Amino acid sequence: MKNMIPQSGSYVSFTDTFIPKLITVLREGYGPRALKSDAIAGLTVAIVALPLSMAIAIAAGATPAQGPYTAIVGGFLVSMLGGSRFQIGGPAGAFIVLVAATVAQHGMDGLILATFLSGVIMAVAGLLRLGTYIKFIPYPVTVGFTSGIAVIIFASQIRELFGLTLTEEPGELLQKLPALWKVRDTISFAAVALSLGTIAAILWLRRTRPHWPGMLIAVGCAAAATGVIGLPVATIGTEFGGIPSSLPMPRLPELSMSRIVEVMPAALSFTLLGSIESLLSAVVADGMTGRRHRSNCELVAQGVANVGSALFTGFCVTGTIARTATNVRAGAHGPVAGMLHAVFLLLFMVIAAPLAGFIPLASLAGVLAVVAWNMIEKSAIAILLRSGRGEATVLAVTFFLTIFRDLTEAIVVGFALGSVLFIHRMSRTTEVATHRAFITGDRADSERTYDEQTAANPDVVIYRITGVLFFGAAASIGSVLDHIQDKHKALIVDFSNVPFLDSTGANMIEGLAHKAQKNGVSLWLTGTGQDIRRMLATHGLKSPLVHHAASVDEALAVFREEEKAPSEVA
Repeated sequence: MKNMIPQSGSYVSFTDTFIPKLITVLREGYGPRALKSDAIAGLTVAIVALPLSMAIAIAAGATPAQGPYTAIVGGFLVSMLGGSRFQIGGPAGAFIVLVAATVAQHGMDGLILATFLSGVIMAVAGLLRLGTYIKFIPYPVTVGFTSGIAVIIFASQIRELFGLTLTEEPGELLQKLPALWKVRDTISFAAVALSLGTIAAILWLRRTRPHWPGMLIAVGCAAAATGVIGLPVATIGTEFGGIPSSLPMPRLPELSMSRIVEVMPAALSFTLLGSIESLLSAVVADGMTGRRHRSNCELVAQGVANVGSALFTGFCVTGTIARTATNVRAGAHGPVAGMLHAVFLLLFMVIAAPLAGFIPLASLAGVLAVVAWNMIEKSAIAILLRSGRGEATVLAVTFFLTIFRDLTEAIVVGFALGSVLFIHRMSRTTEVATHRAFITGDRADSERTYDEQTAANPDVVIYRITGVLFFGAAASIGSVLDHIQDKHKALIVDFSNVPFLDSTGANMIEGLAHKAQKNGVSLWLTGTGQDIRRMLATHGLKSPLVHHAASVDEALAVFREEEKAPSEVA
């Protein structure tokens, strides 16, 4: 079993777990036709990613250039090393809140260090094969925090959408809205026209020309209008001095222990959100293509990509659902498309860097407003609200905690509520039924007529458990099994329909066994599988405390023989 990894009860080879999809695609045979498909898809995604990466960087409190740096370095590494054929990595709108908070609290150096540490943690998590479990996030939680992030993103763009003049913009939503309202008199109608025009252009092109790069066209037109007409609005040039035309030289962030401890909470938040976001994106790509991604390989790639991004002064990298979906729709053949998307972005930056200074911030705010609207899964919210109070509660709690408290706290609390809801529902599916044994044993119980069933043996009682016997159901099942009376000589507990037993369930059976022994009642456990019997034995449930039999009929036959033996001796 060398190089074999246990997973879900079976063994998966190291190759099937950690070898990048790029290697798989190349082994299948890669020719000019596949390269052409990947080149077209990579160019399409790069055109979408260029304005979006700059908009996300600005909204997150970074420089415009850090967005393309992140998309180029991180995107290339994600595609080259990842476990998904079609994943596109880069900066994501979901990180805007966390990145902005980290910059405000720890500065830009702190953000880069947190990104670096997050990459290391994510890669280790992948090597430990934790990606299999990160995917177990309840659907209402993902919908809730994604929608909450969308609200925060839109709120963060209100100032630029309306061209408001505000010296210091509060981070908290409840403080931000009153502060913006106070400076409503500083509204710039030129900025409003540009932002509304950008939004309208994107939506119109999406409806009439869905294959055209709507975001790039809208931003390009806004930049041209600003430069030609000379509109009095803030631009990348006036606010940031433009963007460089090349990548910076790589360098390690400060790795002092005190600084690492200081930014570790942010790094853990980046790791949690990045893992969830990237694996969700890979699942979406699987659903669109019928392929299967390698979750742990994908986590390792995301970790390496974050380390690489930090070395080039970029920030958090993750799989991006919208750009990945665009990659699939554009006809990508494999990971080369994502690698070429990064190459095209680098070429765009080298060639068009001087023109980027004319891009108005109001136009980029319009792009993010569209992104925020698209992030809110309206149909999913409607379905979850109709699904019941449990799903609606998890959705609402996650949504409001994301907006008013903290993203990590929202995910943890939402996951905990979703888990409690699942445990409660699972516990209700576990049942126990009481039966009486028959006096004669010439036929199986299920074959007997109604008249024969009335001739039950009062000395034997049978309990049949159906469902998972775990901590959520142990209390209710235990209360039923606890009714052992002295008049019974034997108690049979049938496990034939119990697929799983945890330590709490085994401990409950152990208490039942000791009570039966104290009352002089013989306890039989039937239908136990190998795993269940091993768990029971671990808790001391073996002879002479209990007796095991393959079936209820076998236990009854042995019991009847033991009952006859004393009378025959007498």
